[in-house]
Amino acid sequence: MIPTLILFGLLLGRWWRTSLIVAAVGWPLLLVAGDGTTVGPALIGASGLAVANTAVGVLVHQGILRMIRATRS
Repeated sequence: MIPTLILFGLLLGRWWRTSLIVAAVGWPLLLVAGDGTTVGPALIGASGLAVANTAVGVLVHQGILRMIRATRS
């Protein structure tokens, strides 16, 4: 599922704050809803990993936007 979070960051990188918050909250909720056995510190780690992977996608998206803007001007 990690490439999915990078893709999520790539697609929603324009709204980077929102995408990082959704990743931080949504991924642990998805884990709990999926099997329900993950609790405690594991959820904090999962949240951090989700934000890190989404941030990679956001950074790529923002980099592409900056290259396009530099090319246009």
